[in-house]
This record gives sequence, C-alpha cells and structure tokens, in this order.
Amino acid sequence: MQDYVRTQGMTAGGAIFARLRKLGVDYVFANSGTDFPPVIEGLAEASAKKIKLPEAVVIPHEHAAVGMAHGYYLATGQAQAVMLHTNVGLSNGATAAINAQNDHVPMYLMSGRTPVMEQDRFGARTVPIGWGQEMRDQTALVREIAKWDYELRFPEQIVELLDRAHGIANSTPKGPVYLSLPREVLCELCPDDKLAKEPSMAPARSAPDPAAIKEVAKLLASAKSPLIIAQRGAGSKKSFQTFKKLVSDWAIPVCHYWCTQLILASDHKMNVGSNPAPWIETADVILVLDGMAPWWPDKHKPRDNCPIIQLGPDPLFSQKPVRNFRSDISIAGETEDIVQALATAMRPMLKTRKKSVSDRFEKIAKTTAAIRREVRKNAEMGSGQGMSKAWVSLCLSNAIKKRDATVFSELGCILDPMSLKAHNSWYEIPYSGGLGWSFPASLGYQLADRNKLVFATMGDGSYLFSNPTVCHQIAESLELPLITLILNNREWGAVRKSVLSIYPDGYAAKANEMPLTSLKPSPDFTLTGKASRAHSIRVDSGDQLPDALDEAIAHWDKNKSQVLLDLNVSP
Repeated sequence: MQDYVRTQGMTAGGAIFARLRKLGVDYVFANSGTDFPPVIEGLAEASAKKIKLPEAVVIPHEHAAVGMAHGYYLATGQAQAVMLHTNVGLSNGATAAINAQNDHVPMYLMSGRTPVMEQDRFGARTVPIGWGQEMRDQTALVREIAKWDYELRFPEQIVELLDRAHGIANSTPKGPVYLSLPREVLCELCPDDKLAKEPSMAPARSAPDPAAIKEVAKLLASAKSPLIIAQRGAGSKKSFQTFKKLVSDWAIPVCHYWCTQLILASDHKMNVGSNPAPWIETADVILVLDGMAPWWPDKHKPRDNCPIIQLGPDPLFSQKPVRNFRSDISIAGETEDIVQALATAMRPMLKTRKKSVSDRFEKIAKTTAAIRREVRKNAEMGSGQGMSKAWVSLCLSNAIKKRDATVFSELGCILDPMSLKAHNSWYEIPYSGGLGWSFPASLGYQLADRNKLVFATMGDGSYLFSNPTVCHQIAESLELPLITLILNNREWGAVRKSVLSIYPDGYAAKANEMPLTSLKPSPDFTLTGKASRAHSIRVDSGDQLPDALDEAIAHWDKNKSQVLLDLNVSP
C-alpha cells in the first residue's frame, strides 16, 4: 500500500479521505445518502489502486456514528471523522455532537449538502429529495457547538480547509469542527499533489501561567483545610499518577462530584466520594479542576473568605451564557499540563509542612474509610428481588477487580460503590445529557482495542435512546465484544429524582405512578440483543447477579463477542 501522491487528480469525495489519513484519522464513521456517489466512487478507486485511506465504516444511525468517534477519541487521543447525509443526517447526529462539545472531544464532523444546481452540471439534483432536503442554513444545526464551520466551495480547498479544521479542533480547548460538502463540488476532480504533505497548521496548546501556578501552590501549601473538586479526569496516565502523589503527599481531599472521568482511584484514602457538602463548608481553599458545575449553588455554600481557584482548558467555560461560580484565580491550559506544573511548584514546599500534613492525612483517611463502609453497607442492602443500582455497581466492581477494564455509565452504574484505580477506568455521560451516549461511545472505545474488557452500563431509557438494534448490529458487524448492562427500572429515573428534588412533598411524590416517567411495559431487551447474536442474560434478583457477571466475562474470555445483561432494578 502507498500514500496517495498521484498527479492527475482524484474525485474530491475520495480526496477528503486521503487528506484525513495524513491528519491521523483511522476511521470515518459514515451514514451515506444520495450525496455520497462521489465519495463512494473515490473509495472504490482507492481500493482498486491499493491506496491507503482511513477505514470507512458503515454506521446505520448518525447518533451512533458521532458517539463512536467520541469513544474512539477517549481511548486513543486521536480525533476521528464523521460523514453524514445532508441536513437530515446532521440533525440526527447533532445531539451526539453536543455531547462531544461538552466533553472537549475533537472530531471532524461533515455532512453532504443537497446539490445547488437543478440541471446542467455534473452532480446536480436527480431525485425529489434534492429539493426536499435543502435548507437556507444547514450549518445552523451545529454552529453553536462547532469551534469552526465552513462549506467546501472548490475541490482545491480540501487540503487547506481540512488542515485548518485539524488545527482548530485540536487546539485548547478541544472540540468538534464542521464542514459542509455540496455534491457538485465532491464530483469534481481534486489536485492531488498536496494530499500527502505534512499538515500546514499545528494546533495551539495553551500553557498554564507559571506565576499563577506558583500563587495557587502557595495557597494550597498553606491551607489548613484544602479541597479539590475534579470532574473530567487528569488528562493522561502520567498526570493521573502525578495527581495521586500530589494529593497523597499533601493530604488534600478530592471530591468526584458528578465526575465524568476518574482523577483518583475511587478507593484512595484521599477520595471523599461524590458528596462535596461537608468539605465545602469547612474548606479554606477550593481548587476546581476542569469542573463545569462543581457544586449545587442553592445547596453548597463555600465560605466567603475561601479562595476559589478554577483550572482547566476553559476554566470559565466561556461558551456557557450563565455560569457564575466564583473564580478568584483562573488558569487555562490542558489538565495534564496544569497537574504537572502544580505538582512541580508544590514539591519544594513540602518539607516544612510534613507534620501538619501527616496529621491531616490520618484524619481524612479515617473519614473516607467510614464513608466507604457506609456506601458498601447501603449497596449490600439493595441485593434483593429488585436490586439497587448501588448493588449492581458493587457487584460489577468485584467482578472486574483483577481485570484491566473500562466502565461507561449513563444513568447506569454509580461510582461511589466501585473500586476503580486506573485513569481510563470510568467514563460517564457528559453534562449535556444527550441520551443514548454510553452504548455507541463504548463501541468506539472498544473499536480502539478489541482485547480490552469494556462495559456499557445504562438505564433502560438510555438504552432505548441509543437505537439499540443499530448498536448491537454494529457490535456484530465490527466484531466488538462489548458487555452491555441495562439497569432496568422501567422508568425515567432521572426525571423522577428531579421532580422529587423540587417537590419532595408534592402531588407527584404521593402519586401511585408519577406522570410522564413510566416506561411500562418494558420490552424483553434480551431479544433485542439476541437479534444480533449477543449472548443475552436476564437477571431478576440481586443474588443472581454475581454469577451472571461471571458468566458474561467467561463468555467474553472464550468467545470475544458481545454480551447483554437485562437487570431488574428497583425504581
């Protein structure tokens, strides 16, 4: 196989793939339509001539296509491409793109545009949907969440535009970019003498301000009751280890309030769990590490004289019109760089604080041990006929304690009862809440490593949102041995909890069945899995779950094929 360096030109639809390969794209997750003939012709030409391109993968629904690009990035750190069908395909993928933007996930999002010309030009409209799918502003579907958008006007723009998309998507803070692709342009020939050249636009990586880092280091070192609230992980395996040493050496409690990625082992002595309330009230310095909503403003009240520090790729989350958490010091930079810089700045200060830090460590360790005992006790109480989510989480944690495993959760497993130790062991749905995320994101993660034990855990409502027939078909087609857990409580449990939090003594709380929350009767989800040859298990009682998980993992070990568990969970 060779890189594409031919001089006669190739169909613009194929040239896009050639340039994407040079930009580090392994897969283009595609859902094709009538705008794709020049793309398909270009792919066929490249195959016939043995030209290397990213692998084009057929994904039967656009939401799954974007979600898989999201998951693949989480596993590899490499932005991938998604190619969708005109406005209707883009609209189906927009929710997943919102998730990617909220999660700082870069990707090259593209969709065809219905032909502009009605006749007399190669690629002009041929069928009625060419008229039906036209919009005045198709890009408006994703403009607010894309860091950059444009429409391809001429085939000779491909290299420059994709290079610009690459640079912007991967700059701090990272995120999706969008390019619209009119069919007439895709049908033209693209000069190919530049397709294999090195990228012309390097991403910009923001570096944390050294003076500000030094100021933060002094505040944390002198604090009597510091607190770190972290929501989106450490950024890399190296910084995960650095962060562990930092908080261990300095005895700084870490709260994983609504965390989407792990920054510290969930059973570490400095991990205080997900409830920030008692720690915020006594903290004399609070450091928020990449936290969009680090606490509940009406419920959690930092002291007025407590310095609050916000650090991360976009510490003030500038795209959010309303986000008024105080920030006395704001430092922008990639999380892994911030962690490394802060650890380096604090290291020389430790020798003068060893005694006070040691005493604080022992005090916090006793508290966190008591917290974990209580969490485990409550989880074990939910092991009955209608098992609790906490019990499912504890059982899964026990089942994988000696395995290198990754757990995705979308209103599925909860972190507090689990013992997870690796930086890539936990991913939760982004705060945008675009449901149906966990299943396709897990598939994308699994695609990056078919030998990694990956679990997609989700509520039954989230499972329905994910287009499960599509996702199971993808797992079978691409031979992805994902294990899926449906925590089936036959309702939208998150909606119920939201109602109860606002109207705890209201009519809805007292109703025999809360309006607009029920998903009864529940389908037999095992049949959905079996339709794509998934090994499917129904678990009705909590005492059956440990054996069912052992069966699922044993099947994974032996067959390396997908497994589905439908679990009867209490409302």
